[in-house]
Amino acid sequence: MPAIVLATLNAKFIHASLGLRYLLANMERHGGADLAAMTTLQEFTIQRPAQQIVDALLLALGESKLRIVGLGVYIWNVTETTEVVRLLKSQCPQVKVVLGGPEVSHEWEGRQIVALADHLITGWGDVGFPKLCRALVHGPQPLMKVIAGEQPPLEALDLPYDLYSETDLAQRVLYVEASRGCPFKCAFCLSALDKTAWAFDLEPFLAALAGLYERGARNFKFVDRTFNLKVETSVRILQFFLDRLQAAPQDKLHLHFELVPDHLPDALKEMVARFPTHVLQFEIGIQSFNVEVQSRIARRQDNAKTAGNIAWLLEHTTAHLHTDLIFGLPGESWDSFAAGFDRLYALGPHEIQLGLLKRLRGTPLANRSLPGALAEDGMVYGDQPPYTLLETGVVSAEQVQQFARMARYWDLLVNSGRFAQSSRLLLQGESAFAAWAEFSQWLWQRTSSTHRLTPEALLDALFDYLTTMRSLPTDTVRAALLADYLASGARSNPQALQGLLPRREKTALPKQMGAQRQARHLTSKMGA
Repeated sequence: MPAIVLATLNAKFIHASLGLRYLLANMERHGGADLAAMTTLQEFTIQRPAQQIVDALLLALGESKLRIVGLGVYIWNVTETTEVVRLLKSQCPQVKVVLGGPEVSHEWEGRQIVALADHLITGWGDVGFPKLCRALVHGPQPLMKVIAGEQPPLEALDLPYDLYSETDLAQRVLYVEASRGCPFKCAFCLSALDKTAWAFDLEPFLAALAGLYERGARNFKFVDRTFNLKVETSVRILQFFLDRLQAAPQDKLHLHFELVPDHLPDALKEMVARFPTHVLQFEIGIQSFNVEVQSRIARRQDNAKTAGNIAWLLEHTTAHLHTDLIFGLPGESWDSFAAGFDRLYALGPHEIQLGLLKRLRGTPLANRSLPGALAEDGMVYGDQPPYTLLETGVVSAEQVQQFARMARYWDLLVNSGRFAQSSRLLLQGESAFAAWAEFSQWLWQRTSSTHRLTPEALLDALFDYLTTMRSLPTDTVRAALLADYLASGARSNPQALQGLLPRREKTALPKQMGAQRQARHLTSKMGA
């Protein structure tokens, strides 16, 4: 009997592949019951040695006469997956390897991983993979190595949510989608290739969510590119979860949605405002506030509405706002990005993700930098995954490197939440971006590293910088750092807080005392 294994290498264990589960869910409908019965799913992480992955795949395939492995290939796993395919084909040449995924759906010619594999399905694979497997098992044998995936109507797809295991529900983020596609044409994004957005039939989707919820799922990440595009659907989905919260308010529910930043009608506002704290997280892609840059990348965005919506959400809801900016977009200079950062920082979102542009194969922006194409933007990218930007016509290689360090330090100190009060001291001034750039440059010169920096080392560095380079009062800085350190729950003893931290086994702080009050209590006792 043949054996089919669907596999991919996730970035982390907590990620669960929604794409593989769609393929498995549709094996019976588009391949046949016999194929569904012989198909299993295996997930690995990119940290696992390639030989161990190959051993696990061969064990799952057994001694079947025909063995097929379908691999999902993405920008974050293509290097490791290439090595897996190389080892698999060298040790067991008769295994049929089928590739799919965004990293091999475009510009696949000449790619080592494609040369090693037997077949490649570009684009949608929900129907194409089952059909290819059926041809491999029952004939006639496919003649083409590269097969264009077919995009079926969404009602022709079986939903995959029953395939989330009990382990998935307990330990992993559950990815769900109420729609596919995107009507916008942002040149840096693969969704620019979509003609529009397509919504799944709402009733079956809500029934699937109900099934997950009844099984104990409480952490849902919607991968819709534009969750709030069709407000009536958004409201229905939010009401679904609000009903369950009202029935069981003690449940620790977490919902993640990606929002179109300038589209927040009153009906959606009213619904969002009803949710309690720690439930909603909104990912809001700003990318750039520069109108000329937005025009170059075909991004339609009303900046005034975007800013107004962020301000409204912060004032009237408890939603956690994760906002995104991309450095290195065509025409975006250092000063232009700084102005956009300062505008966003002044609004006060909970997180600002500082992204560095990458070249995603198949996007309109990537096509501008193909060999022989007009390099009108002066974009230069690295030639190895993840194809990170190296320089542009208006941003030098040195500025790109400096920004990369700034983004790393920003994640360690600000987005980590460990230094909420002290980072606000650091970012005071006319330009928060300029303040952060100055500190980042100082920290790089001090440490020569963006990794292996402990919270204690960062705290001591902050203390030194704020008291010496910024000349802030020692007691003000120490109180802020102490409050941050106590709030983080850390248990070490940074040099800057020597004598201030309580001995946990002997010193009992007053009950019900928050981190800021604890800091005031301890600093007053020490005379700091």
